[in-house]
Amino acid sequence: MKAARLHAYQEALKLDEIGEPQVSGPLDVVVRIGAAGLCRTDLHIQEGQWAEKSGVKLPYTPGHENAGWVHEVGPAVTNVQVGDTVIVHPFISCGLCGPCRRGDDMHCLNGSFPGINRDGGFADFFQTTARSVVKLDEGLDPKDIAALADAGLTAIHAVKKVIPVLGPGTKAVVIGAGGLGHIGVQCLKAMTPAEVIVIDPSEPALALARELGAHHTIRVDGTQVDAVKELTDGLGAEAIIDFVGEKGAIEDGIAMICDGGFYYVIGYGENINIPTIDVISREISFIGNLVGTYTDLQELMTLTSQGQVSLHTTTYPLDAINEAMADLDGGRLQGRGILVPAGAG
Repeated sequence: MKAARLHAYQEALKLDEIGEPQVSGPLDVVVRIGAAGLCRTDLHIQEGQWAEKSGVKLPYTPGHENAGWVHEVGPAVTNVQVGDTVIVHPFISCGLCGPCRRGDDMHCLNGSFPGINRDGGFADFFQTTARSVVKLDEGLDPKDIAALADAGLTAIHAVKKVIPVLGPGTKAVVIGAGGLGHIGVQCLKAMTPAEVIVIDPSEPALALARELGAHHTIRVDGTQVDAVKELTDGLGAEAIIDFVGEKGAIEDGIAMICDGGFYYVIGYGENINIPTIDVISREISFIGNLVGTYTDLQELMTLTSQGQVSLHTTTYPLDAINEAMADLDGGRLQGRGILVPAGAG
């Protein structure tokens, strides 16, 4: 099969011919990839930011936003069968440890993360487990929903955390209206009564945010902090949901948050630098966000089927992986980039 593989950090991926993954355990599921979403994490992987944390051995196949059709199942799999359309939760969890028993899949003590510490879905086929696949309506096209497996899942997971903070009359600032942010705006609209303020340097991204229901949009031009202060009577917003985490976003977010406010960290790439006395005196809370749970993904698919969440995407053939990565890195992608293997459909 064809697979886009990372052979060395800081280098382009290569399209290799490798063997197809096989069912080796009773609960294994092999998925024929219909579409794989492109994420900024894939850029960070290529840059080597995950090398020490993941311990992955090169070459390997990235790709953690996957959807397609069940190709083969292990003998104990009962929740899906060959031919079913599925979206794949990005994490493989055991279901038996303490975190899994609590429904906290992302902190499974025995888990693995395809596309980060093992082969992912930038390929024709992909191996996961029965616990990670969500069966979908067969009429759904994988390219229309693949990015919900991480971008959408991460967005709804963050929004569910912020719900207790955002009562009527509150304001939430969304930093970044790209692949994750445009889904976050829709989840905020569907799940909270807050006024949604979106900040982004791209006018097309802001136009999309307005189309999706954002109450206010602000272009990054050096005056964005003052603009938020004006919209919040000089106090700042109750919640900052940062889908960027670099290039000045963190400094802006800290300046835009009200005393006693909550800063939700989703995007990453730089460090949070703030004097501890400011954290204490202003009582600011910083909350990390790692993808989401299986239940989050189910709820997201419900919102999608209800028409409350939709994806804005640009598709590329799998063999255009490096063009797609360059477009993402250069800010030329609006919404989410989707890789489609040859013959998928």
